[in-house]
Amino acid sequence: MQARVVLTGSPAGASSEVRAVRLTADTVAATTAATPGLTYRVYATRVGLVGELTANGHTVRTRDHFVALPSRRGLSPRNTGDYTVRVCTVTGSRCEYAPVWDVGPWNTRDDYWNLSAVRENWKALPQGRPQAQAAYQDGYNGGRDQFGRVVLNPAGIDLADGTFWDGLQLSTNAWVDVAYLWTGTGPRGVVGDGPLTVRSGPSTGYQSRGLAAQYANVPIQCYVTGQTIVGPYRTTNRWNRLASGQFVSHAYISTVWGGSVPVC
Repeated sequence: MQARVVLTGSPAGASSEVRAVRLTADTVAATTAATPGLTYRVYATRVGLVGELTANGHTVRTRDHFVALPSRRGLSPRNTGDYTVRVCTVTGSRCEYAPVWDVGPWNTRDDYWNLSAVRENWKALPQGRPQAQAAYQDGYNGGRDQFGRVVLNPAGIDLADGTFWDGLQLSTNAWVDVAYLWTGTGPRGVVGDGPLTVRSGPSTGYQSRGLAAQYANVPIQCYVTGQTIVGPYRTTNRWNRLASGQFVSHAYISTVWGGSVPVC
């Protein structure tokens, strides 16, 4: 369970203050099954901006591995993967698991993955539909974003250069399938060293299916025995299955949280 309060100062310089936070819990059935959570098809563009600072204070590097979403409600602190996405080509042939380290594209208050009841802005839009997409395709909000700019593409996610070129092997902006992994359930493994190659089977002899960025929190469905790997955290023959046909060596997973991982 995670609670977060974001304070944003007004242009006039007025200060903000949190006086209390109260949390209540409902009784729910325990579950250990790893699920990716909500998944939507959105348009992806490339971040670029090498040398610039992201919204969480990270300095963008050449061929970096992270993504940007248009709301601080899905922003991870620097060097963490509290909020991680799985972004895949529409064919499913390539995926990258990457932390959310920046805010954009177009809007900064468009948590479109949330239900209308909790979505910060644009509550009339269907869940999973970015405001920029609606503006570009349907003329929503006069075809403009929250800042009044004419929306020139329907982007709902930005990909850092390494995610764009190396993880997904894209050559131009494209539609992608994005799983917002914090909305899922079950065990998560933290990629301690990366980008880590995601394989189609439990050894380095299997085909690459994509990458898992350092700090990404990846769902672990189960584990199998495979090739022994000497890694930064352990020497092991355990390989974690993240999804069908997607495996990573446990030697590179710094910790597992959210439940126990069963054998496949």
